[in-house]
Amino acid sequence: MKLCSIASGSSGNCIFVGSDSSSLLIDAGISGKRVEAGLKTIDRSPRELDGILVTHEHSDHIQGLGVLARKYGIPIYTTRGTAQAILEAGKIGKLPEGIFREVREDEFFTVGDLSVQPFRISHDAAQPVGFRVHHAGRAVAVATDMGVYDDYIVENLKGVNALLLEANHDERMLQAGSYPYYLKRRIAGNRGHLSNTTAGQLLCRILGDQLHTILLGHLSRENNYEALAYETVCAEVTMGNTPYKSGDFHIAVAKRDCISELISV
Repeated sequence: MKLCSIASGSSGNCIFVGSDSSSLLIDAGISGKRVEAGLKTIDRSPRELDGILVTHEHSDHIQGLGVLARKYGIPIYTTRGTAQAILEAGKIGKLPEGIFREVREDEFFTVGDLSVQPFRISHDAAQPVGFRVHHAGRAVAVATDMGVYDDYIVENLKGVNALLLEANHDERMLQAGSYPYYLKRRIAGNRGHLSNTTAGQLLCRILGDQLHTILLGHLSRENNYEALAYETVCAEVTMGNTPYKSGDFHIAVAKRDCISELISV
């Protein structure tokens, strides 16, 4: 199994997940050209993509979706609610007929030799999901755009070998920042985004010997910065009520403007 963040942040998200013979994107919230360049960096091509998994319809997750679907005919896997919201918004142009493949929460489906499990997330979108992807006894997951987590989320993330987890904002930066009150409430609310502290607390619930790498993603440009996200999450892990310390895992921040390392598990 391989995992790589091509871009992750409040301005655009695109994650590669694959095996030696199958390739998927989770979201395409950056330009088609940036997706192509990112894939080339890891010796993959958009023509090799077996599908694009879409978590939800917000523009930072679908900006390049129309271009990629039209140019390469890549199937789009998402929930019915998300597909309808994308089509109704009409912001990514006309999509090829029959390009959508409906997926349902908690129902596995296969793409190539990859097994994919969508799971519900709490976000202000039509029918948002996160994704867990399995291959040959290994698993990776992408969990962002969650206002809160609960036991259901914990169970869906336990046992993964690599994880891209949202650490969107620092709570004090958000409250002291220039955003209008309604936007601060949205971000900090139950259908908004996980803070650095909450991300660290969630991580403590899912730590295990099998977990190899954690990428912290979807950082806010205005209300967070890389060192703060990293230090806050590491502190939560080290001080948490678990036998683990942050140094027991490879923890890194997925950047908004450049590709991450290619993680193999």
